[in-house]
Formats: sequence, structure tokens, C-alpha cells
Amino acid sequence: MRFFIELIYNGKNFHGWQIQNKVKTVEGTIEYCLSKLLKKPINIIGAGRTDAGVHAKQMFAHFDYENQIHSDFLYKLNIFLPNSIRVNNIFQVKNYAHARFNAISRTYKYFFTYKKNPFYHDVCLHYFYSLDHKKMNKAAKILMDYKDFSFFCKKNYSNKNNICHIYQSYWSFKKNIFYFTIEANRFLRSMVRFIIGSLLDVGRKKIDIDEFIKIMELKKINYDYSKSIVPPYGLFLTKILYPEDIFYEEKIEE
Repeated sequence: MRFFIELIYNGKNFHGWQIQNKVKTVEGTIEYCLSKLLKKPINIIGAGRTDAGVHAKQMFAHFDYENQIHSDFLYKLNIFLPNSIRVNNIFQVKNYAHARFNAISRTYKYFFTYKKNPFYHDVCLHYFYSLDHKKMNKAAKILMDYKDFSFFCKKNYSNKNNICHIYQSYWSFKKNIFYFTIEANRFLRSMVRFIIGSLLDVGRKKIDIDEFIKIMELKKINYDYSKSIVPPYGLFLTKILYPEDIFYEEKIEE
């Protein structure tokens, strides 16, 4: 049988989602706990791979197990997991369901604060430059006119397909907090952080809208336009959408 887990995590102390040698990752931690509790090796496949330090308010992964999983299992799993990870639900899904390939869209948000606040330090970037909000939203809207995001991908990142479909892209501004929202069918490695860095350059008037469009159309590094990138700790994976027909109605909840 195949199960989906729905979870949240604080990525501060993890080297990203994907398992790597000799470092702590979200995927590795969950696999270890599941394997111990279910008394057999368990491999999980996530809906995506967040970078080191990135957080998730909603993440999904799937694993296979031949027996039923009862309601008390979720309670035991969350006791075993570190405080930085919580599994909210376990779904039994159709056997063909895939956490990564069946995802329709993923939404990220990046949070900033104009006012320094020690309690936001690990989840919100303190940004002290003045910004042109209208130009930033104008540039954000332009993203939806493009599909090839080769320039906004980490150097030496091997990927045959750099085509992404952006469904939403906008900035929200409040008194001391502002944030960027982007939804797409898929994202390239560090793509969101590179995009935000360029949008901030527009807001600071380091580049204008026409220059931003030229950057969008680049397929490789052009040294007339250096890449700007924001640090990972303000970035949250906030929502993943799936087709309803891959789920059964029953959920396992604490």
C-alpha cells in the first residue's frame, strides 16, 4: 500500500530536504524514524527538494508499506521526530500516486521585515533599503509571460528541462512586514531565491524594468547582469496541490 505524509518543518538546522552523506536532512530524519517505528527500511519520496535552511508550512512525501497504519502511529511518530519536524496527517493513496510527479502546483512565500526583530531572525529577512513597490509588482507580473528560467537556476545545476509555468507572482506589503508569493508547476534549484534577488534590484532601482526583461530572456550567465540571491531562511514552501482522485477519503490524524 502507498501512503502520503503531510508535514511541516523548520529548516534552520537541516542541510535541505534531500538525503546527503554526513549531514542532517529532513528526508533522512523522517526515513530514520519511520524505519525504526515500522521495523523495516522505509524510503520516502518528497514533493520537491528544498534548499538548506528553507522551511515548509506544507510538504508531502510518499512511502510504501504492506500493512495498515493505525491512528496511534502518528502520535508515536511525532514523539520520535525532532521538534523541528511535525507530521500532520498520513493518507492512504492510490498505488499509482506519486508525491512529486502528481503535484499540480507548488507555492512559495518569502518573508521580509523593515523593522529589526530578534524573534523573526531565523524566518524573516531584515531589509533596510527603501523599495519601489509598484515597480516590483510590475516586474513580478512579467514573470508569468515567460517559461524558460535557465538564468534563474543554480550554476552547474544539471537539468534537461528548465521550463516552468508560473501561475501567480506578486508582492504583498504591510506596515513592517512584506512578502513575495509565487506559484508554479515546478521550480529549478534556487530559482525562487534568484528571482527575488532580481526583483529586489528592481525595487532598489539598481536595474529598471527593461533590464529585468533582458535578464529574463538570458539562457546563460551574462556578466553584464550578475545574479542576486536572497538567503534561504526567509523562504517557505506553503502549499502543494494534487488532483483529488489520488486520495482515499480516510485520513490518519492525531
